Amino acid sequence: MSGKNSGATIGFEEKLWKAADMMRNNMDPAEYKHVLLGLLFLKYISDSFEEIYEELQGEEYADPEEKDEYIAKNGFWVPPSARWNYIQKSAKLPTIGQILDDAMLVIERENPLLKGVLPKEYSKPALDKQRLGQIIDLISSIKLGDAQNKGKDLLGRVYEYFLGRFASAEGKGGGEFYTPKSIVELLVEMLEPYRGRIYDPACGSGGMFVQSEKFVEAHGGKIDDLSIYGQESNPTTWRLCVMNLAIRGIRGNIGPFHADSFHHDVHKDLKADFIIANPPFNISDWGGERLREDVRWNYGVPPAGNANFAWVQHFIHHLSPRGVAGFVLANGSMSSNTSNEGEIRKNIVEDDMVDCIVALPDKLFYSTGIPVCLWFLSRAKKRKGEVLFIDARQMGELVDRKHRQLSLEDIAKISDVYHIWRGTKEGSYEDVKGFCKSATLEEIRRHEHILTPGRYVGVADVEEDSEPFEEKMGRLTQELGEQFAKSKELESEIRKNLEGLGWKI
Repeated sequence: MSGKNSGATIGFEEKLWKAADMMRNNMDPAEYKHVLLGLLFLKYISDSFEEIYEELQGEEYADPEEKDEYIAKNGFWVPPSARWNYIQKSAKLPTIGQILDDAMLVIERENPLLKGVLPKEYSKPALDKQRLGQIIDLISSIKLGDAQNKGKDLLGRVYEYFLGRFASAEGKGGGEFYTPKSIVELLVEMLEPYRGRIYDPACGSGGMFVQSEKFVEAHGGKIDDLSIYGQESNPTTWRLCVMNLAIRGIRGNIGPFHADSFHHDVHKDLKADFIIANPPFNISDWGGERLREDVRWNYGVPPAGNANFAWVQHFIHHLSPRGVAGFVLANGSMSSNTSNEGEIRKNIVEDDMVDCIVALPDKLFYSTGIPVCLWFLSRAKKRKGEVLFIDARQMGELVDRKHRQLSLEDIAKISDVYHIWRGTKEGSYEDVKGFCKSATLEEIRRHEHILTPGRYVGVADVEEDSEPFEEKMGRLTQELGEQFAKSKELESEIRKNLEGLGWKI
């Protein structure tokens, strides 16, 4: 890994964002997010279709207007009324909103994978049709779905950029579907999901899956070695996830519809090799009072007023015998002793399930100012009876006054020490005061099973000053005297110059 930050920019990203932002006068971000991402998706599948169409025109016995030809090439079939050239020609018509809604409907009808997923909000009176036409013109100048740009994952990168910008614009609500990229990258680098079943029961817009696929590709693995399972309770976010995976050609099982993982577990029998998640933290209205006897609560019944340890036990329940889990939780999960949480955490620690805890810096999320941490659990720990604590609170760099991100160097430093500690990377592990500490279960018991890294790693040593006190004070006094003398000389010089101009001070 190299480079200062984990984001990639494309020349037209900001231009597109400004175009989308023109709609802000008429719609709030939660609405125009779907309008814009739907247009990008339509342009992408139309570009993909056109490229296959041209290929088929050059094949002797192929019919470019035959739907089965596109299915055979793993493409989407786009009927004439939904193709981008038709949309672009209609961009200035007052009926463009209805034309787009009809296009989305016909694409869903012809491609069952997308059924109930695409937005159909373009004919709404609140949507400025002139602005809509301008955005269509702008998107028309960008190739998204042809082979060259698919290879660059161009739409995926634009899509990711927009999800982040919408999260920032929407504040708290936006973060429900978007986990900042640097946190996703850190989770994936720690878990290293090369092959097996990967599961996210609060998958949002699918960022964890996308990054896991990227990880496999970057390390020379095969995408087909990874099976994706997910679930999302918010209906609009579930649709965003289906679109996000579809544009990248990722085949994932995120359920046939949106559903709550606690009350309608669509992957009830799944045992996953990797669980990676950013569940909603500190949720009080999760319906826990209806699940008091649930089979998942092996370590204690979670409080009805906070879902944090319901999530933790849901993850553990779905882990395979060799499974590992990495997830985001509020800092309170490391130390809370209210409503049975302390007892549940103690039982999980004593079962030797906790592998590593990472304290993160503040301001990483668009959606909350609550300090967060990462938990890593394992059914097949490399170092039995020990937990690695990492304090990364001083890491990260501010990208603006309100938001911070972990750099690629930060991600590498944290993940490297974890893998060296586990013995899965070359090197000799050593505790580093103020940063990392390998603690035994006995040490954790002495801290009453509180898992806050600061309790274990201590404070970094301050570099000692080798200059003796008397010498230092003498040097500073001399330097101060010299500066004072210089200032008196300067004052005298100024007085002389002013007197020469007829001013007496």
